[in-house]
Amino acid sequence: MPPWLRLAALCLLLAGPGARGEGCGACRPEGCAAVSCAAPELTARDECGCCRRCLSAEGERCGGARGARCGPGLVCVSRRAEGPPEAEGSGRCVCEEDGAVCGSDGRSYGSVCALRLHSWRAPHGARERVRKAHDGECKLAPTIVVPPKKIHNVTGAQVYLSCEVKAVPTPILTWKKVTESPKGSRLLEELPGDRVNIAVQVRGGPSKHESTGWVLINPLTKEDEGVYQCHAMNMMGEAEAEGSIKVLEQSANKNIHSLPPEDMK
Repeated sequence: MPPWLRLAALCLLLAGPGARGEGCGACRPEGCAAVSCAAPELTARDECGCCRRCLSAEGERCGGARGARCGPGLVCVSRRAEGPPEAEGSGRCVCEEDGAVCGSDGRSYGSVCALRLHSWRAPHGARERVRKAHDGECKLAPTIVVPPKKIHNVTGAQVYLSCEVKAVPTPILTWKKVTESPKGSRLLEELPGDRVNIAVQVRGGPSKHESTGWVLINPLTKEDEGVYQCHAMNMMGEAEAEGSIKVLEQSANKNIHSLPPEDMK
């Protein structure tokens, strides 16, 4: 545990009640209120060793004269902005171990304490308890969340294809134009290449661990017609998806339009 965390926990402890059992009378279990805690592991006896009470989970209030105690693996850190140290519940429970972890279920958790809580809440016997697989977030091979679409537009228009990918770590995202050789085999032309009317852009989002890529064509020509492939790759694997652009001569239909995304205007 970091030194500052140990010091904060010690200060809050000193600000709390005195010796255990101080002011406690005879234990009368029949007078105890019923409690229902988030998990059996978060149930403990009160400071008098009589009634059951719930321990606080990560991020919940704790400390003070009669504040809740933190669950296993957590320490109570005072936050003076929320009240004086002696005030009830003037602290927050903080995990002793910092940093995200990957669980045996393949999910990432903000801390090992969050992983433990998830595992404790699992119905007993319903499934295997989740364990920490390794420090850091779980690695994830690329998955195409939103593939490119099929577009119809006229020459001279401005069009775009987009592709959303989820992966950990962040993938390398590229665009290729698919063509056929005279012998019928598929050829992949990496974009933008030397095409002056094509631009490629990639950025993070819209959700966590996602990346979005665009290929923007302006002005659209008959030569831009064809199939376009979005390709994503990281250390865990790769994925691809295809969209297409059908180009009509402007004189054939003057009422077809396609606008670029807001961020690419």
